[in-house]
Order: sequence, then C-alpha cells, then structure tokens
Amino acid sequence: MIRRFEEITKELTDYERDYVFPLIVKGLSGKVGVHMAITNSKIVHSLKARDIKTSAPRVRKMIHAIRVNHLVPLLVSSSKGYYVATDIKDVEEYIDSLRQRAESILSIRDALAKQLEKK
Repeated sequence: MIRRFEEITKELTDYERDYVFPLIVKGLSGKVGVHMAITNSKIVHSLKARDIKTSAPRVRKMIHAIRVNHLVPLLVSSSKGYYVATDIKDVEEYIDSLRQRAESILSIRDALAKQLEKK
C-alpha cells in the first residue's frame, strides 16, 4: 500500500483476485499491437457493463500486478491505452518513459525534503 493512497492501493480483495483479475488478464492478452490498445476507462466501462464494480485506480493496481508477475509479457501503455507491444521500439520507449517519470518523482521528493529542512 502507498501511504496517503491506502484505499486505492490496498491489496486485491478476494473478489478482485479470483474474479476480476483473470478477466483483465484475458482481455489484455488479446490486445496485441498498438491498434488494439484499450484505455483504463474503457476497461472500467466494459466491466461495469458486466455488473462488475471496479474503479480506474483498482484497474491500475491489477495491471501493475499483471506486469510485475509477467502474466502478459510486453504489456505497455501510451495515450491510446494498454496493449501488448509487437515492436521492440515501443517497449524501449515505454521503459524510457517510466525512467523519466521515476526521475521526476524523485526530483519532487528531493525538493520537498530540502524545503522541509529549511523549516
């Protein structure tokens, strides 16, 4: 869980793990190529159409678990949504994007820590 975001980053519930998670794994496995990308909001909408209640943050939590457990290899995302990359360049660009975002977060952390030291 991430502090200050406990409710949306808590561990998957039994329902999410046993029922929703497998549906998302199966659905994303078929999104091969950028032309098949699906957005988070579309995933949520599709699940709600099946009377499955979830939220965008919980879908992100499940997608995180899918990625770190290697359940859908080369699952990347772009402004078009989530998809299984077929082009190595897409994977390399996504990795670079992750690096840039991580560095941005760290620079904010460092700036706030320095500001706190001055108080």
